Amino acid sequence: MLNKILSDLKPYNAKLVAVSKTRPNEAIQAMYDKGQRIFGENRVPELVEKHEALAKDIEWHLIGHLQSKKAKAIAGFVSCIHSIDSQKLLAIVDKEAAKHDRVIDVLLQFKIAEEETKYGFDLDSANQLLDSESYQTMKNIRVCGVMGMATFTDNKDQVRAEFKNLKRIFDHLRETKFVNNQNFKEISMGMSGDYLIALEEGSTMIRVGSLLFR
Repeated sequence: MLNKILSDLKPYNAKLVAVSKTRPNEAIQAMYDKGQRIFGENRVPELVEKHEALAKDIEWHLIGHLQSKKAKAIAGFVSCIHSIDSQKLLAIVDKEAAKHDRVIDVLLQFKIAEEETKYGFDLDSANQLLDSESYQTMKNIRVCGVMGMATFTDNKDQVRAEFKNLKRIFDHLRETKFVNNQNFKEISMGMSGDYLIALEEGSTMIRVGSLLFR
């Protein structure tokens, strides 16, 4: 299945984040041995344990909701945090990254689904963040794009519309807040059940777990 997904990604020049949450180290190692290097985790304690146990050239992404108090546990090694959903959290990640003399790539999470359980910015709150004096002083984070999760539904038209919305948000921010910023390029959307739709709508990074780890 890994080869099938990589083949699907190739025309779009998109990246695969192998979602390894709850998977044993042996399963991750097997995927690593096939050439996969980017893995995503939802929970900080599990991410820390796997980082310590597995190969050091793995690019670890935190894709789940991040509690502020847990940012310091991953600041020394995490490659990308997909789930920045508040100005407060971004400031804390910046502060913790500075302690390690690192710049951490982050994505702004937007609430594009109808489900109340989803976290994220809306466009107005994201604009307020990016216009704030606090954001201008942050030197140890790098906003590289946006992330969103579609509604968990069989209605593909709804999923497509939500992905289109995230792409519109990305385009607006790139044209207004990140002009000529080559780092702002990622749209993290699409999971096992909807990644093909996400790719068609502009995703540059898909998060796939259940299809890979069977």
